[in-house]
Amino acid sequence: MSRNSLRLRLLAGGIAAIVLALALAGLGLTLLFERHVGRTVSQDLDVHLKNLLAGLDVDDDGRLVVTGGPVDPRFFEPLSGLYWQVADDRGQTLRSRSLWDSSLLLPKDEPAAREVHRHEAIGPANGRVLIAERRIRLNIKGRETPVTVAVAVDAAHVAAATTAFATDLATALGLLGIVLAAATAIQVGLGLRPLDVLRRGVANIRAGRDLRLAAGVPDEVRPLVDEVNALLAARAEEVERSRHRAADLAHGLKTPLAALAADADRLRKAGQSAVAEGIDEVIATMRRHVDRELARVRLRGIGRSQRNASTALAPLVRSLVATLARTPEGVQIAYEISMADDVMVPFDRSDLAEALGNLLENATRHARNRVRVSAAAGGLGITVEDDGAGIPEVVRPLVLARGGRLDERGGAGLGLAIVQDVVEAYGWALRLDTSELGGLRATIRQNASTDPAG
Repeated sequence: MSRNSLRLRLLAGGIAAIVLALALAGLGLTLLFERHVGRTVSQDLDVHLKNLLAGLDVDDDGRLVVTGGPVDPRFFEPLSGLYWQVADDRGQTLRSRSLWDSSLLLPKDEPAAREVHRHEAIGPANGRVLIAERRIRLNIKGRETPVTVAVAVDAAHVAAATTAFATDLATALGLLGIVLAAATAIQVGLGLRPLDVLRRGVANIRAGRDLRLAAGVPDEVRPLVDEVNALLAARAEEVERSRHRAADLAHGLKTPLAALAADADRLRKAGQSAVAEGIDEVIATMRRHVDRELARVRLRGIGRSQRNASTALAPLVRSLVATLARTPEGVQIAYEISMADDVMVPFDRSDLAEALGNLLENATRHARNRVRVSAAAGGLGITVEDDGAGIPEVVRPLVLARGGRLDERGGAGLGLAIVQDVVEAYGWALRLDTSELGGLRATIRQNASTDPAG
């Protein structure tokens, strides 16, 4: 797909939107999970704090003791990440075994009674800890003594849980992204399928297999189809009008040409043969030009629309040869026809007669004694050869050009160009090379890119 591909743009836009949406979703879900873990940790700290408060007491000597405190085994494992600490204003401090020889550095604040303060501070091994702190008052030897009770958890546990969740989430979102990208590709393909149908429809019209686009398309594409069909109809009408105008012009020239021919005949009878021959040559040239333009106008828009046309080749060739054999040039030529009687070619009979007639007339005019006509198997190629002087390879393109000619032996040099117009209208091509007979070999054959089935 090129950079200007609509499919590529839609896929790129869809995938970009998917990536952005999944990235935002992943970020949002990670933040929500982190908040959820934070709340869960806070609730666990509150439970441990309540258990610690429930087990806090004072012995007979006025010392703080903890009986039946939190039972989580991590409190008894050194540097496990879960800690508790109890301290009063007399300097007495109790710590969980997990703190080992460290202490929780609590911020200097004064929590209100029954109020739980939450902090983030430096804990054991310089790690960050989340702390839940509460201050109570105990009666120690008849004196109200403030006591601070704190429970802490290593913040790395929260970060590790968040990281693990983000990793698993990234994997899940990645798989989801692949599925969504595949779904987007399928959706784009289905969405652009009507355009592909239109492309094939236009190709069929250009190839002559259809005359208009099919109307069975989605509503969003129907206006385009209607406009294209209207354009094709208008073009067909314009071509038809052009054909009629060209035909009228060509027929209108026939009367003046006939008058010129009569004048040339009178000049010839009056003894001015050189002038008469010059006029005859001009008349012949004009007639060939008129004939070529009439052939081109007839072929415009017709050849490819008649892909289903079919003509028996051998009877047509025999008919053309019989006509040429009666001409002054043809009576001296031996014609060889080498083809099966059942060979069919995908041409309209009149168009094929136009092309083969020009080839045979050209071969007859330049041959010494022999002209051979043959056909390839299946009718996919027709060859006309003669034993004349032939045409040098370097100048062969000239005879296919408009008005090109190599001699002055009659004609306007338009015969081969007319053949080229006819065969190209049917998707065939004309090739000139040297014949085994010594002269020119003209071959019309189906292009490799042309569908044989039409």
